[in-house]
This record gives sequence, structure tokens and C-alpha cells, in this order.
Amino acid sequence: MVRFCVRLDSSLGAGEAWRRVTLWERHGDVVPLTRISVVAGAAEGGVGTVFVARSGVGALTFDDPMEVAVWRPPLGERAGFCRLVKRGSFVTGWAEIEVRPGAGGGSRVVWREELRVRGVPRVFDPLVGWVARRVFGRAVRRLLARP
Repeated sequence: MVRFCVRLDSSLGAGEAWRRVTLWERHGDVVPLTRISVVAGAAEGGVGTVFVARSGVGALTFDDPMEVAVWRPPLGERAGFCRLVKRGSFVTGWAEIEVRPGAGGGSRVVWREELRVRGVPRVFDPLVGWVARRVFGRAVRRLLARP
């Protein structure tokens, strides 16, 4: 099991940062070799929304289905919070996205995740964690940078 956390400050207000990081289909634009399909619920989220990240190339492709378990957009000074539960057989775990108002009208985005990749021995957890932090850090930066 790997746990990691990415924290990024943005000049965007909390509402806009929240909108950008929770438009699930946009994640496919910023995560390498990945497409996102919303299969239940709405693309803008909400409890019960289910989406699938299909990652890989050719025969080395897997699906990572996720369900929104908690959905609380930011409101005023209250931070937004979303919890995703990974429902797949290959990748399991959860992800939490928190967007809180920051200084000067900006925001802070915190992405926490715990994941387990079936068939990958625990001895590789440090490497998986290192890669995951880089991939998700880059993805969040790109989501915040693009309208």
C-alpha cells in the first residue's frame, strides 16, 4: 500500500480551483496514457458519480473505476472536500481532494491518495509512491493552469 500527498498553491479562487480539479474527464487530458469516462452521475461530480480511468497502451491497459463517496464543494471560507473510492480489481484504495481558500484570494489544493496495485510486491512501494507523487503533482498543476 502506498500513501502520498500533493499540495499546491494556486492564484485561482477556491471555487474555480475546485471546478478544475473535479471535472473528471479533464484528468484524461493531463494524465499520460489515460482516458476518463463518466459512467454514472454527472461529469461535475456529486456523491454516487462513477468514472473509469482507462490507462495503458495496447494489451497493457487496465481500468481504474472510482466512485465519489463524499462531495462537499467549497463554500465561503469552508474548504471543499471530495473522497473517491477506487472500485477496481487491479488498483484499489482511495483519493481525497481538498481545496481551501488561500491568501490573497487564491487557494490551496491538497490531493491525498492511498493505493495498492495488485501483483506489485510491497518492496516496490517506495518507487510506486515516488512515481505517483510526480504524476499526480504534474496533473494537478496542469489542471489548475488550464481553463
